[in-house]
Amino acid sequence: MLGTFQQSHLRIELDASHTLIRDSLLQSDKLRQWLWHQNFSVGLPEQLHPGLTFTSWIGPVAIQHQVDIVQSNCLRLLLSQGIDGYHEWYWGDGWVQSRLEGISVLPLNLGQTFSLLQLREFIATQTP
Repeated sequence: MLGTFQQSHLRIELDASHTLIRDSLLQSDKLRQWLWHQNFSVGLPEQLHPGLTFTSWIGPVAIQHQVDIVQSNCLRLLLSQGIDGYHEWYWGDGWVQSRLEGISVLPLNLGQTFSLLQLREFIATQTP
């Protein structure tokens, strides 16, 4: 794999319940909405589950995701192709934390920051 080893850990506060954050991360229709800058492979099930493998594209760069762990407050994705590593999500009432490590030519911290800001904006539109 070409690129450099990178790691990024970010945590933000959100005005949202544990359930709303969980659904935004695990339901594929909501995932597509807030990660609008990525294209996802066709045929994603309604909910992410362990063992599921899918691909997303950021421009011409394909990233394969294998869902490793799904729990009530945790999601772990094993990444390959454009990023060789993993992405972990943890959440609770009012917060979400993202940990991303891998080898890539992509600027992982910049992409992770952008994604968390998109998630915050999306959740703000979902909260009455």
